[in-house]
Amino acid sequence: MTSVPELTVPSSAAIAVVRRFYDLVDSGDPVGLSELFAPDSVYHRPGHPPMLGPAGLLGFYGRDRPIRAGNHTLTTVVADGPTVGVFGEFHGVLHSGEPVDLRFADSFTVRPDGLFADRATYFFTPLV
Repeated sequence: MTSVPELTVPSSAAIAVVRRFYDLVDSGDPVGLSELFAPDSVYHRPGHPPMLGPAGLLGFYGRDRPIRAGNHTLTTVVADGPTVGVFGEFHGVLHSGEPVDLRFADSFTVRPDGLFADRATYFFTPLV
């Protein structure tokens, strides 16, 4: 009998790639984080047009992100197979030098190859 390949992603694997994403964001590695996104992925973020594929993420995190630096603290991470929901806090600084402290929520879908199919961010503060 031939085994059937796994068509979904275990929650533990999906959570691991999501945690890796935040590590790359906080360490300032836009190339590394963009490589976690599938060619046809979409990222929705309030105040910005949808970002498509790795190039869209690289453009945002490498050039357009209003935040200069900071750190995410993930307070809750829940998963159902490939779907991961994150609640957390962000503390950092904008390019203007102004501090930014906010709560956020993110949703991710991880494909069987370990790349993100989509991401959506939700803020309690507009346009960061």
